[in-house]
Amino acid sequence: MTQRHGGQILVDQLKAHGVRRVFSVPGESFLAALDGLYESGIDNIVCRHEGGACMMAEAHAKLTGQPGVVFVTRGPGATNASSGIHVARQDSTPLILFVGQIDNRHRDREAFQEVNYREFFKPIAKWAAEVDQTDRLPEYISRAFHLSQSGRPGPVVLALPENMLSARADVPDLPPVAPTPPSVCSEQLDAVQDMLCEARRPLVIAGGSVWSSAAAAGLAQFAENFGLPVCATFRRMDRIDNRHPNYAGDLAVGMNPKLAQRMRDADCLLVLGSRLGDIVTGGYELVDPAAPGKTIIHVHPDPDELGRVFRPDLGLAAPAVDVIAKLAKRDAPAHPDWADWTKAARADYLDWVTPRETPGAVKLEQVIHTLSDHLPEDAIVTNGAGNYAAFLHRYLRARAFPGHLAPTSGSMGYGFPAAIAAKLEHPDRAVICFAGDGCFQMTLNELSTARQYGANIVVIVCNNGQYGTIRMHQEKTYPGRVSGTQMFNPDYAALARAYGGHGERVERTEDFLPAFDRALAAGVPAVVELVLDPDALSPGLTVAGAQAFAG
Repeated sequence: MTQRHGGQILVDQLKAHGVRRVFSVPGESFLAALDGLYESGIDNIVCRHEGGACMMAEAHAKLTGQPGVVFVTRGPGATNASSGIHVARQDSTPLILFVGQIDNRHRDREAFQEVNYREFFKPIAKWAAEVDQTDRLPEYISRAFHLSQSGRPGPVVLALPENMLSARADVPDLPPVAPTPPSVCSEQLDAVQDMLCEARRPLVIAGGSVWSSAAAAGLAQFAENFGLPVCATFRRMDRIDNRHPNYAGDLAVGMNPKLAQRMRDADCLLVLGSRLGDIVTGGYELVDPAAPGKTIIHVHPDPDELGRVFRPDLGLAAPAVDVIAKLAKRDAPAHPDWADWTKAARADYLDWVTPRETPGAVKLEQVIHTLSDHLPEDAIVTNGAGNYAAFLHRYLRARAFPGHLAPTSGSMGYGFPAAIAAKLEHPDRAVICFAGDGCFQMTLNELSTARQYGANIVVIVCNNGQYGTIRMHQEKTYPGRVSGTQMFNPDYAALARAYGGHGERVERTEDFLPAFDRALAAGVPAVVELVLDPDALSPGLTVAGAQAFAG
C-alpha cells in the first residue's frame, strides 16, 4: 500500500460510498480535501454561502435518498452552515457535514476561528465528532454514512483538523454501507391489513423522508386497491400525485378545516413514514396523545419514534417505502364500504384548491392554480418559508415524487438552493422555485452558483414588500401597529440580468403565463417577479380581516 494524505483518504472513501457530487465553500482549513477532490471525478459545486451549500446538499439527499455531502471551513463557515443542519435534522434527511478545523495541537487556546463542534452541533446533529488520527478516517467516515441513514435519518458532522488532513498514512479503504434487505414480513402486513379493514373511517397519512418515485406509485396503487383516502404531511405533498382521485390534501399549517375535521372523525390512522408531530395534529388538538379516540397504525424506520408521543395500536419499525411496496401488491380483503368517505375527502380537497380571490392586480392564487395545470408532467417545485407559501401549499397540485421540495423546519431561504440542487440532479426537468421577497433575499447570492453550473431554473419571486407572515401575526395581535416587517426590495428582474440571467416583472395576472414561458425557455437562470398587494396576507385573509380578527 502507498501512503496518502488525509484529504485523499477522505475523498477515496467518498468514492467508495458512491458520492457523485459535493457542495462546498472553500477554506484554507481543508486544502488537503480540495486537493483530494482534484481529478477525483466527484463534482464539487462551489457555492457563495455555507448556509446555501448545506441546503443544496440537504435537497440533493432528499432527491436521491443518499447522504448529501458538504464541505465548509472552520468558525463562521461552520456556524453559517448550521442552518442547513437544522433543516436536515427536522426533515430527517441524511447529510454529512465536513468542517475544516484548526491544527489540533492548538486546541483549547481559543485559536483563530476555533469552535468545539461536538458541543456546538450536539443539539441538532445525530452525531458530531472530530478526527484526530489520519489512519482512522475510513472508520469515522464509515460510521458517519451508517449513522446518517440508520433509523430516523439525519445530519452528522465531522471536524477535520488541518494537520490531520495533510498528514500521510498507509490505511486501507473500507467498503460502503451494506444494503439492508426489506424488513417487513407477511405476518406484519397481515396485522396492518386486518386492523385497517376493521375501520369504518380510515385515513392514510404519508410523509417522512427517503421517498422514491416507486414509493409514490406504490402508495397510489395501494390507495386504489383498498379505496382509501390519502393525505400528506406538511411539505411532503409529493408522496402521491395530488391529481390522484384518492388524494385528500395536506395536514399542514393553515390546513383545510374540512380535512382537520376528517382527521378528528377518522377511527383509524395509518401513518406511513411520518412522525405524528404538532403540525400534523394541529397542535395535538386534532388527535390528543392522552386520548386519541382512534386506532393508530404507525410505520416508522426508527423504533424509538414509535410510542414516543402517541401510543400506536400497531407499530412497525420499518422504512415506509418497504411497507408500501408490499402493500401495493395486495388485493383488499372484505372491509366496510369506504367509497363515500373517500369521495367526500376528495371533494373537500377540490373545493379547497378552487381559488378564493385576494386583493391586487396580481392574484397569487390564480397564478399558482394556473401554473399547476401548465407545469410539465415531471416538473419539480421548491420553496422556502413565508406568507407566499400558504398560497403555494393550498393551490399547488404537486406531481408525484420528486415533485416538491420544501423544508418542514420552516426555514426561509431554502427554496432557491434546493432548486439549484434539483436542476443539477435532473437537468432535463423544469425546476421552479417559489420565494417571497424576504425568503429570496436570504440566499439570492446563489444566482452566481446557478449561473456558473448551468442550473437554469425559474424563480418566481412573490414581492409584497414585507415579511408577510410576521405582518399577518402582527395585525392579529397588535393591529395597525406595523413594526419591523417592512422591506426595501431591489429590481429583481434587473438583478437576474446582472448575473447573466433572464428577468421578468409581472404586474397583472394575465401577464404571468407568457412571462413564465419566456423564462422557462430562456436557457439561463430566470427570475419572474410578481408585484403583489401587501394587503393580501394569506389565502382568504387581508390586513383588514386580520385586524377584525384581533378585534
